Order: sequence, then structure tokens, then C-alpha cells
Amino acid sequence: MSEFKELVKSFPKTREYIRDFFVYGFKTREEFKIKSPRTYDNERRRLECWLKPYVRKDHISGGSNISLAIDSNLLDTNPLFQVWKTKSFTDNDIVLHFLILDLLQDGSARTAEEITDGLLAEYEVLFDIQIVRRKCNAYAKEGLFDKKKEKKTVRFSLDQTLANWIKSNESALDALAFYQMACSFGIIGNGITEQMDFYNQTFRVKHSFFVHTLEDEILLALLEAMDRNVSVRLELKSSRNQVVSTAHCLPLQIFISTRSGRRFLCGYIKKSRRFSCFRLDAVKRVIPMETEEEYAQLLEQLERNRPQLWGVSFQGPQRRYQDTLTMTLQVMEPDENYIVERLKREGRGGTVIRIGENIWQYETSVFDCNEMLPWIRTFTGRILSLKCTAKSVERRFYQDLERMYGMYGIERDDRQPDESVGGGAHGTIFRNQ
Repeated sequence: MSEFKELVKSFPKTREYIRDFFVYGFKTREEFKIKSPRTYDNERRRLECWLKPYVRKDHISGGSNISLAIDSNLLDTNPLFQVWKTKSFTDNDIVLHFLILDLLQDGSARTAEEITDGLLAEYEVLFDIQIVRRKCNAYAKEGLFDKKKEKKTVRFSLDQTLANWIKSNESALDALAFYQMACSFGIIGNGITEQMDFYNQTFRVKHSFFVHTLEDEILLALLEAMDRNVSVRLELKSSRNQVVSTAHCLPLQIFISTRSGRRFLCGYIKKSRRFSCFRLDAVKRVIPMETEEEYAQLLEQLERNRPQLWGVSFQGPQRRYQDTLTMTLQVMEPDENYIVERLKREGRGGTVIRIGENIWQYETSVFDCNEMLPWIRTFTGRILSLKCTAKSVERRFYQDLERMYGMYGIERDDRQPDESVGGGAHGTIFRNQ
């Protein structure tokens, strides 16, 4: 039997388990059907090693389940950053890493041969020159080393530009402390502040979406593709039914929900000739493809279409270009004028007009009216009528109301609506008696 190791070579598998424990949690060993029980045990043990203070174990009949309990507004950093610091390494890798950094602390530039000789002279450790050269080239690519070529000679030196700038600008550490809590790729700010022995004592974020750091590797690959105007092939895995699929698209923008923090890739699918959005937490791999010449034109087209987006869907149930939704509400003036202000503030460009005494109408045209339903339901009790050119949206709204009132045993007012205020076939006032 292979020995359990806390560190990992492959991050994607661990990312799925961490997300499941954090987002869903409360699953027993038998409820994880994706991998074998042994794999579950290994990932659970890693979770307990990395995030021990935040692991919660609940004992139930027939076993126990594991979840993560993290309150973002009480923490000075994102505990899930620890997951990024768990890559496995060989003994030679870690020895060479520290020795080569220590050797170059004097600021001098050396060739790979001189570095190899220096490691032998200073530390009495002999490395193959090709291994040293590969390590230096890898660190130069990552930005740790400065690489300069003079004729046929290549010299490497430790890049101290960032460290020296931070030392001369102490306020930069506060900026990095805030950055690690509030922005994508916060692990970068966390890594730099830890290296400088500086810890966040100032900032707390009330609504911080810690789990989205697990998608930063995918986000980086997508941003690189956007920068190079390159199309990509996405490997996707549905969170509902675990079905794996692929999609070929040209990545254009990243959309971020201000409510849930969830991030989406907005891309253009050439085959169907339309825009589409993909949840980043469903993307398992990004494979760069070919350069697209029409990138700028498609980006302009997306900007023209964005005002007609309610959320992230570009296509409604009727597959029309746009659908129109009209909602008529009863607002008792002047005490409930805040409802009118809310319609104007949250209506995303829709028109709000007064059509009668205490009667207001909201109307908008968007690609997919389905996305509006959660917001519309918040006005339950004031809605006199709701009409939509996508009749399936209209039916769903009224069916949901009927089920809700049935569940709570609430009788509704069956009086016929006043046609003058746009009642129509479904224009019944739903209100608690």
C-alpha cells in the first residue's frame, strides 16, 4: 500500500475535494461517489493537515461527515491559500532551491557553470550542470531570476527589484495585505507579505468569497489566452450530474457576480455563432488553440450586447434575440416610495413609470428573462400582474407562487384584476390574508 503524503503533485483533484468540503460539506464517506473510498480518506487527511483549525466533524448515525467552517469577516487572510503551498518536491529539488538562492544573495550575476562550481565550493554539494541550468531557466521564467545574454554567455542573478521597492515603500505592504483579501490572485499578495514577515493587522472583509481562490489557476490561463487573442478548448465538468464535456470558444471577458462572487468566462462560440458563459468552477482544464484575427471585432460586439444582459445568459427559452418583461406593482404612496426607488436602482436600465394611483409599472427587455425571476420574487405581495413575451417564464412565476401558497396554507385573493392596470389572464393580486 502506498504511503500517505500530505503534499500533492496534481492540484485539480484536490481542488474538487476542497470545494466540496467547503461549499457543500456535510457528506459522509459513502456519499462521495466520484472516487474510491481510499482516495476520499487521503483527501480528507490532507484537508485536516492543511486546514485543521477550520475543520468541523459532525457525528451522525452510521458515520461522520466533514465540512469547513470559515467566517471571512473574522480572518486576516484566506485559509485556502494554504492549499497552493502544498506541491510535492524531491529532496534534490528543495536542497537546490535554497542553496542556489543563498548563493546569489550577494547580487552577482553568474553563468550556470559558475553557479554549479559555487554550490560545490560553498556547500560541498555536487549537482549536474544541466539540472542547474534548467532550474535557473525555470526561475528566470517565473521572475525570480534576472537572465541576461552577453554574446554566447548567459548569466543569472537574483531579481531583487520588487523586494527593494517594497522595503523602500512600507505602505506597499498594507496595499498587499488588502489585495490578498479583496482581489483575484490574492495568493500573490499573501506570498509576498509572508516573505517580508508582514502580516495583515488592519483589514477584514465582511463578504469575502474565499473558495474562489481555487479557480485562480484556471483564471490565469484564460487571461493569458485573452492577452494573446487565442481561442481555447475547455474541459468542463457539471456540478449537478458530474458529466464531462468540452467546449471550443474564444475567451473575451470575465464576469463576476457582486452577490455571490461567482466568476464566469464569457466567450464566443464560433460553431453556433453566439456568445456564451461558463462557470469557472466547472472548468477543469484550459487548452490554448489558434490565434483569432477577429478578436477586437467580437469584443466590440460583446460590449454592444452587454446592456441587454440581466445576468450571464445570452439566450432565453424562446431563442429570440430579446424578450420583454412587464411587471405591475401596487405601491402605497408615499410610505412605500422606497419600492419605486429600488426598482430604479436595481432595475438595470428598465423603465419605471406611474400608471395610476398607487400603481407602478416596470418594463425591460433582456436576452433571458429567466434570470430575473429571483429578483422579481422579492416583490411578492405587491405584484398585480406579470407579463413576458417568453410565456414559459410567465408560467413558471405563477406556478411557483401557487406552490408556495399551497405549502404555507395561505389563501390568495381571487378577485379579478382591474384590466386598466394591465391585469390580464394572470393578473391576480397575491397577498397574505
